[in-house]
Amino acid sequence: MKREISGWFSPALGKEMPIVTYGHYGFALLLVPTAAADYLEYERFQLIDALSPFINAGKLKVYSINSINNESWLNNNMMGEHKAIRHNQFNDYVHNEVVPFIKNSTSWDTPLIISGASFGALHSMNLFLKRPDLINGVISMSGVYDLSEYSKGFFDDQVYFNSPVHYVPNLNDQWYLDNIRRSQHIHIVTGSGAYEDPGGSSKFSAILNSKHIHHDLDVWGHEWKHDWPTWRAMLPAYIGNKF
Repeated sequence: MKREISGWFSPALGKEMPIVTYGHYGFALLLVPTAAADYLEYERFQLIDALSPFINAGKLKVYSINSINNESWLNNNMMGEHKAIRHNQFNDYVHNEVVPFIKNSTSWDTPLIISGASFGALHSMNLFLKRPDLINGVISMSGVYDLSEYSKGFFDDQVYFNSPVHYVPNLNDQWYLDNIRRSQHIHIVTGSGAYEDPGGSSKFSAILNSKHIHHDLDVWGHEWKHDWPTWRAMLPAYIGNKF
């Protein structure tokens, strides 16, 4: 498998941000880490190995980036307002820097799907919903879609506008709705085992249904808990069956 690490100084974040690429051809899959993890997390926990048959066959080309959650919502020493500012800077980094990097290393016609597990699922869904013209779909695994679960009681407009369960019910802008509805790949997947929250996924699915947004809600059984063996099974299953 072709593997390449690169990066650049991010104007949005004001720091060096690495990115790792796996593969040579296929649609682009952008992975967003869990919690405060780094760009090599999905490799370290063997999820890249689980995807290797598809990568080696040229079905997809995978990109993985760093999180900055430890500089925002997971940093207990920051004020809520500053956490929100950093979160928005991360959104800008992905939309205005990472997406063009991916497009320039594939093509501007290559489909781009974003995916993440746990906190990465919330980020992935939010990044897709905010720029459905740039990102063509999302596979969210074991997520909650309520940012206030992470904001420790802080709530302002910026939490609201990055919390899909809050802003999607009031989303009436036809440009956004048309572009979101155009996607054939909005997949919400969760287990029902320890530390999973299938109720959170079902709640967000109901919101999408209320907006006539086609998507998959897939709730796996109680043997699937909030951990890497679950995600190593989920993501290859979706790549194999839905793409």
